[in-house]
Amino acid sequence: MKEISRRKFVKTAVLGGVVASVLPNVALTQGKNKTQTRYIAAYDTESAACLEACRKIVEVHKRFKMPATFFIVGKVLDANSSEYRKLLDDPLFEIASHTYSHKMLRDNPFCGPAVSPEEKRKEIFEGKAIVERVFERPCIGIRPGCGFDNALKGATDVLSLIREAGFNYVSSLLWGPDYTLPAQMIQPFSYESDGYPDLWELPSHGWHENILKNNNKMGPKRITLWPPDMPEAIPTKFISNPKEEFDINRIFLEKAVSTNKTFVSLIWHPWSLNSFDPEMKMLEMTFAHVRKLGLKPSTYADLYKSVSS
Repeated sequence: MKEISRRKFVKTAVLGGVVASVLPNVALTQGKNKTQTRYIAAYDTESAACLEACRKIVEVHKRFKMPATFFIVGKVLDANSSEYRKLLDDPLFEIASHTYSHKMLRDNPFCGPAVSPEEKRKEIFEGKAIVERVFERPCIGIRPGCGFDNALKGATDVLSLIREAGFNYVSSLLWGPDYTLPAQMIQPFSYESDGYPDLWELPSHGWHENILKNNNKMGPKRITLWPPDMPEAIPTKFISNPKEEFDINRIFLEKAVSTNKTFVSLIWHPWSLNSFDPEMKMLEMTFAHVRKLGLKPSTYADLYKSVSS
């Protein structure tokens, strides 16, 4: 595993950066102490209910001039291709794949066993093809459904397919050890040890916010790590309002700055955000805090350009 150093990131970050700015109608000035730590807003767009949610999400992003990466399930995109094209075909946004139909590329104890080799190929190749057909631009990243606690380390069959399909990065490390939450703040690394030095893992951090709210109706679960990596980020009960969600988000944002991380990104699902917070107040609070901290708004594509150069 080859992790990117902080020094290398700072040296190359300018190559792929998105320079953050604040609209006049956003009542906030950017933090005086700017940081090279990137912030990436990313959305696992995986169900029919996501379209309505994305309309609201996009409005907030445009108001804050905040970039984002939308990982979209191919079948979901195909079902409403013209609507998603009109909504997301904007220089602010990267469109990446969330596979073709959200089937598992390796075993996940919450989401089920891996599918057959033939189905893996379909999930990887067709998901990419639909994104590129609808948006008429390259799709360089893939986030497998649900994600895994060990990324795709050792899954050489899946890595081979991902590379064959032409992806440059994968975002699959979405859990802590032994499928615990919150996901630790692991930074980018390449799959050199698996024979793919040019394929990068770009993880995500924190909670799957739908689980944090019990939006999946799973009820209480044995899901936290002992001893906890970040006890301050583990609430004592399901959260009940946008302010409580923001208070958890800010823990990860502030830790990323204080520990000089390369980037920080949280695990969000449009359908769940809209169900819990239809006015998108949490997004507004989070984006305002990103500006206040001086984080560098970005996309996963921008991050990939920096770490791979």
